[in-house]
Amino acid sequence: MKFLMTYAGDRSAPPTPEKMAAIGKLTAEMMAAGVVVMTGGLVRPTTGTHVRMTAGTFSVTDGPFAETKELIDGFALIEVGSRAEAVEMARRFMSVAGDGEGEILQVFEPQNIPH
Repeated sequence: MKFLMTYAGDRSAPPTPEKMAAIGKLTAEMMAAGVVVMTGGLVRPTTGTHVRMTAGTFSVTDGPFAETKELIDGFALIEVGSRAEAVEMARRFMSVAGDGEGEILQVFEPQNIPH
């Protein structure tokens, strides 16, 4: 099962070099184990673009955006055996990354289609 995990860290202070090194070490370990399929950080919203479709009309709004409290700092696409394993991966990551919040969303795959 694949899950998309998101993370938004505590914005009161930037992460220390030590914290970034610890995150890098954990990420490398999980990639080597085949759990992390893909991961990355996201550029802040000064270069972001918001897209919307409303009643057939497509609109584009470029940042910066005033409300940034719900933005994510990074993501990981993981492959594990269950949602419980995904939750454990999030716990491990957040124990290294620190205060913050995120989501765990199962990725819909062709084999999930009922036959």
